[in-house]
Amino acid sequence: MTRARIALLDASHGSEHTRRNFRRELDADLVEYDVTEGDVPTTFAFDGVVVTGSRASVYWDEPWIPAVKKWVGEAVDAGHPILGVCWGHQLVADVLGGEVTAMDAYELGYATIERTTADSRLLDGIDDRFTAFATHSDEVVELPPGAELLARNDRSIHAFRKGSVYGVQFHPEYDQETARRVTEGKRDGEASEELVDRALDSIDDENYAAACETKQLFDNFLQIVAESRLNAGEQAHS
Repeated sequence: MTRARIALLDASHGSEHTRRNFRRELDADLVEYDVTEGDVPTTFAFDGVVVTGSRASVYWDEPWIPAVKKWVGEAVDAGHPILGVCWGHQLVADVLGGEVTAMDAYELGYATIERTTADSRLLDGIDDRFTAFATHSDEVVELPPGAELLARNDRSIHAFRKGSVYGVQFHPEYDQETARRVTEGKRDGEASEELVDRALDSIDDENYAAACETKQLFDNFLQIVAESRLNAGEQAHS
């Protein structure tokens, strides 16, 4: 089977780290779109979709956001496996009928997250209690109707699934350089100095090594994509 063709909807406002990180972690042919510049796919000729993080909120009145929501909704209807990360997690939850709101305070730094179900394909190979880097001030407060909660901590819902659509609030793609730069960027008033300093203290070799376990979910997602391709091929020839 040929490599999967994945649409990468990059909502990072041109961050140099985002595409580098996803290119490294996804062993697939990525077709990249800078959606914040209005570059939204005009086709659904993909095997799967990944939606990245963003400094935007899904409920902001930004001209590019409705077009992304519309295309992702149509991709859901087309049956594509979809993985949303951070803002992407919130976007797919919103598109599917969930609710996203602002948090009282940032979640920033390496966090401990717990799986809530043992049979999640996306989280196969990841411990029931795991470490991951989180940076967000919005959260999914209500899952879409019929969605399954996969992971959470005392701050937020961190993973869910509905059909072949998955969302993770944490950042499995981050390396330490990205984590540090993103965290330092919160000194502009988005987060308190104390929180930023504490998050920076958490970015060390030990926590990063522990968090690398979550990178397994990218291989798991590509396996889900491969199975979807196989099923589509069988249906086409039946």
